[in-house]
Order: sequence, then C-alpha cells, then structure tokens
Amino acid sequence: MDTLALDTESASWLRDLQDEGGARDDAIARLHAMLVRVARGEAVRRRTTLPARAAEEVDDLCVQAANDALMAILSKLVTYRGAARFTTWACKFVILEASARLRRHAWRERKVELDDTIWDRLSDQAPPVLKRLEDDQLIGALHRAVDAHLTERQRLIFQSVTMDDVPIDVLAERLGSTRGAIYKTLHDARAKLRRALTDAGYAEQRND
Repeated sequence: MDTLALDTESASWLRDLQDEGGARDDAIARLHAMLVRVARGEAVRRRTTLPARAAEEVDDLCVQAANDALMAILSKLVTYRGAARFTTWACKFVILEASARLRRHAWRERKVELDDTIWDRLSDQAPPVLKRLEDDQLIGALHRAVDAHLTERQRLIFQSVTMDDVPIDVLAERLGSTRGAIYKTLHDARAKLRRALTDAGYAEQRND
C-alpha cells in the first residue's frame, strides 16, 4: 500500500521518530507524555467502573499502558500510511492497552460466578408499563431455557457476558481459557437459547 500524503504534523512525527539523533529521543519523550495523558483520560472516562480506592494503582496502570503502547507504535512505524493523523493512529494503541488494563482492574476484586438473583434484578430495567407483562414473560422463558438447556459453564459465560457485563478478556483470564473459546461457548449458548425460545413461541430475533 502506498503511503498517503502526510499532513505537516504527522510528517514531522514520523521524521523525528525515525531520526537516529537527538530528535528521536525528544520525539519519543513527547509521544510517551501524550500517551500517558490519553491513558489517564481513559481512566477518567471509566472512573465509575473502577474501585473507589487505589488511585495510585490506576495511574500506574496508565503509565504501563503508555509504555507498552509506545513500544508497539515504534515497532509498527513502517505500517503507518497516513490514513489518519499520526497522533490519532498512535492514540488507538494506548486506548486499547489502557482499556484492557482498566477492565481487568475493575473486576480484580469482583467474583465471576453464577448468581440466580440476577434474574430478579432484570425487572429494574423494565420498559414502559404497556410492555412490562410481555417482557416479564420473555425473561421468565429465557430463565427457564438457560436452566434447562445450558451446561453450567455455558450458564456462567452467558450470564457473565450478557447480564453482568464481564469483559471477555477478564472472563477468559478467570476461567483459564482464551477469548476464542469464550466466544465459541457464548455462540453455542445463544444458539441453544434461540431454538428454545422459538420452540416456546417467541420470535427468534427477541434473543439476538
């Protein structure tokens, strides 16, 4: 793929980072500082999901994310083609790194386990009253289908991902599995539930 015409700022970043003199060291320092700021911004955006204490730990996670993102960026400079500004391209690396670390941190002291009371809490998110009865019936049918058709592991993964919002990478780590295996189990569980709800008289798309 040909490199697109770079804007002045992006061209300057690329030139300095590929320089073999002092300009490279200065560019790396500036880039790292920017990545730390972006990581901290991501932490602020996610602050409601993070433990109230240990602010220093969160900041350390942000610095770690910036460190790893910097290494990834420097190793992939040759892949930068100018489709976006260099800073936009670079920020994607640190956002991914910071997001993964912050998700794991948010769940560090939370258990991943089957919790049957979650079905009772679903009614707290009930839609307008005219749809309440229908949706309560659907929740009941889904609950019965989960109990009747899923294995214990499928129940745990389905509940964790779709009802408790446990991040896939966190769940894979807790279960000693891989993201691919978790996605496969979730896909199989959803397929079983779609069939069960369809057999029970509910349209298949209601469980998508």
